[in-house]
Amino acid sequence: MPHATPPNRPRKGLLALTAAAVSATAALGLAASPAAAGTPPAEAAAAGAELGGACTAADLGTRHAFVRSTEVAPTITHFKGWYVTDGSLGSQTVETSTQTVIEVSVGQNTSLNAGFDVEALSEAGASVGLDVQMKSTSTGTTSKKITWDFQKPGYYGLYQGTKKVTGTYGSLNCNRVDLGDGTWGLRWVEAADRGSYTTYTTLEEGAVRCEDAVPADSIMRRAQDLLDCAPAATGTRRTPAAKEPAAKVTEDRTDRTAGTRAALTCAEGFYKIGTPDKSLFWTAPPLLQGDTVQLKPSTIFSLNLDQWQMCDASEENGIVERVFVNRSSDKCLAVTERTAGDEGAALVQADCRTDDLQRFHVYRDVPGSDRIGVQNKHTGYMAGHDRHAENQPVRQYSSGRQDGSGTYVLVKA
Repeated sequence: MPHATPPNRPRKGLLALTAAAVSATAALGLAASPAAAGTPPAEAAAAGAELGGACTAADLGTRHAFVRSTEVAPTITHFKGWYVTDGSLGSQTVETSTQTVIEVSVGQNTSLNAGFDVEALSEAGASVGLDVQMKSTSTGTTSKKITWDFQKPGYYGLYQGTKKVTGTYGSLNCNRVDLGDGTWGLRWVEAADRGSYTTYTTLEEGAVRCEDAVPADSIMRRAQDLLDCAPAATGTRRTPAAKEPAAKVTEDRTDRTAGTRAALTCAEGFYKIGTPDKSLFWTAPPLLQGDTVQLKPSTIFSLNLDQWQMCDASEENGIVERVFVNRSSDKCLAVTERTAGDEGAALVQADCRTDDLQRFHVYRDVPGSDRIGVQNKHTGYMAGHDRHAENQPVRQYSSGRQDGSGTYVLVKA
């Protein structure tokens, strides 16, 4: 069956990360260290991403999906057992009942975005050679009427079914890597963000009898199983397929523990986060003037609202995790919970607490460069902006800004 191939689909060597890239754990200080390699000017992000492959500074603010595992299972969504006699041959309409509800999801999202979620599902379909659903939809909870032309008497199973595709995905981000020979480079690395996905193929409907010979791993065979047929050769009965629960329980990835500003451990000094030309900086609004962080020029009237302290620093596989505390308002950079899954939602300042909505992964350029990419830990979305203009909100995008505008600079205040 033909399948769609995404423009950013990782190549076959996706999992062949070099040992040098895997072992990239050199300490990343807050201040830039002496340069070991030059940094190219910001340019359009790379057209593809491959684990261990080279990336550029323009990719620091982007993110790509890759599939870690995939499983395909023929599944019956609607079913009804139906007796047909010699006197009832011909076309009949039978109302089937719901057996299984499959809802398309990526991570916690069932309202899919057009960026990372679609890329992950496209990767999943391509990995097994199937066309899969890549939009917010489900197989439905209501009964379904199926019309069928019965030519022979017998006990039939009328069904609607599909192939359920499930598995796990990971995230590729651009980060600096110690190449092991005294030099550094930018490489696509596997980030901490990962989760599971569910989708399904085109729905099909039909009718099957116990005596019909059908492929063992087919949708029709799953419907035949529900008839509870007894094979004549053995006299035994096949176990009916297990009915899946209609509702899916999702895991809340937010680590929500009570915390205050005083509970944070912060490094000395303050930093500005700005556009590569350093003309606009992330600026928190003055108190009582909203909460949306915006791009503004740095002036004597900024009142330190464009300065941030970095707290709770930790590192895993060369990826730095930070909490940003505003110098003036004493509030933390955050993603609003009610819009956490929204593409393009604005970043805000909020009262500080130990919450993954307020924790951010920082991806760094090679030593000697101040360029970074910023990713929210809870959502996995990357920071960016729509236009290079004063008063533009700093927003989040599931795959980042592919034009390179999600790459920022981190400079000592």
